Amino acid sequence: MTAPAYEIIEGQSGSPWLITCDHASNRVPEEVNGGDLGLPASEMGRHIAYDIGAAGVTRHLARLLGAPAVLSNFSRLVIDPNRGADDPTLVMKLYDGTIIPANRDADAGEVARRKALYYDPYDHALSEACGDRPDLALVSVHSFTPRLNGRKPRPWEIGILYAWDERLSRPLIEALKAEGDLTVGENQPYPGHLPGDAMDRHALRHGRPNALIELRHDLIATEAGQKVWAERLAPLLKRALGEMRGG
Repeated sequence: MTAPAYEIIEGQSGSPWLITCDHASNRVPEEVNGGDLGLPASEMGRHIAYDIGAAGVTRHLARLLGAPAVLSNFSRLVIDPNRGADDPTLVMKLYDGTIIPANRDADAGEVARRKALYYDPYDHALSEACGDRPDLALVSVHSFTPRLNGRKPRPWEIGILYAWDERLSRPLIEALKAEGDLTVGENQPYPGHLPGDAMDRHALRHGRPNALIELRHDLIATEAGQKVWAERLAPLLKRALGEMRGG
């Protein structure tokens, strides 16, 4: 039996939050090259295959906030649910210096097949979780590597990404900076908006307040680290939402 493309965590009725984790898993489904992208386990355990620690932070945050959550159940190397449907990097052939053998010759038909099996069901699950609530606050949890191959070390412990809608992200950034012991990246280590990405599809186009959280993955690689960061973020998110709503 085919495993579902996503995991749902039920939250409290009427919760103002939805937590998402686009890169929660490094699983390669059996339907994709027999469950093997041609990479050794050491590569599949790297950030190229999933966001290390992000799923654990998501689960802890959902519990602390009483929020529903949607997590992907396939590797970003199978197909990336945070990309737009027409993004040329939807199925990565090369990532941070690593060639992905099973993706190297993936043609348009194979990309469409993976999209139908994994990308579309996950995207639909997000739509269903959002419902028709324009007031729902979307928080997407990601992680980033401390250093890309051949690049300088990244100094931030946490980054908050956003596009033009700063209603939730701005008070969250200020709350994090006020902690006094963090190097906070604003639209770091990545730009805050890619046309057609998950936040664009499910937040920006619907007027929903949103923030994308990037945590440096060496800080959340363990269960203990994931819990610490979730416990740190939960009250700051509540405060940011309260400020946004004038509370």
